[in-house]
Amino acid sequence: MTTRIDWAALPTLVTSEGARSALLLSLRTSSASTVLCLLLGVPLATVLARSEARWIGLLRALVLLPLVLPPVVGGIALLAAFGRQGLLGGHLETFGLRIAFTSVAVVLAQTFVSLPFLVVSLEGALRTAGERYDVVAASLGARPTTVLRRVTLPLVLPGLASGTVLAFARSLGEFGATITFAGSLEGTTRTLPLLIYNLRVTDADAAVALSLVLVAVAVVVIALVRPRGAL
Repeated sequence: MTTRIDWAALPTLVTSEGARSALLLSLRTSSASTVLCLLLGVPLATVLARSEARWIGLLRALVLLPLVLPPVVGGIALLAAFGRQGLLGGHLETFGLRIAFTSVAVVLAQTFVSLPFLVVSLEGALRTAGERYDVVAASLGARPTTVLRRVTLPLVLPGLASGTVLAFARSLGEFGATITFAGSLEGTTRTLPLLIYNLRVTDADAAVALSLVLVAVAVVVIALVRPRGAL
């Protein structure tokens, strides 16, 4: 990729109006989906790590399902649920709430594919940390929410941070579920990966330049989440 780029034209290619619009949309939606992953993922990871109920295996399978499903299948599933003729979408339409082919759809698609990354990282950290400090805090009279906020989360902060970064990076690079569920509407749902897909035929140089931007982001993510002391 680096040999195909016109380095002199690189600043112009990556700062064009379409590229800036797509990049800003990607950053906004990826940030929103990461927050949603945190809100959903922290309770889920805690339940998966701490509970021994029989249905935990089924819950874990459902949470991890997006890791093995093709993203396009995930997009079709979201469309079947929230599309105009979908299971929930039709009812939402009666209240004037439209989700499919909007920026909200982008966030939901990104959350769908990114949530497992945060849950896996945090569940592993919770299992490593164990429950002894949680038990001590609870025995001293701390409420469950206080134990989670003051004891559990600080102990697993590195794992939570790694999962958050991975979820953000996966959201930033999401393509299949987004184009299926949200489409490619400029300024509304056309994120940077979708713009690259469109440019591959009309402007190959711009497509390669923007692809290099995503590669750079991936390198930064790897640097942030690699274990301490790893080569």
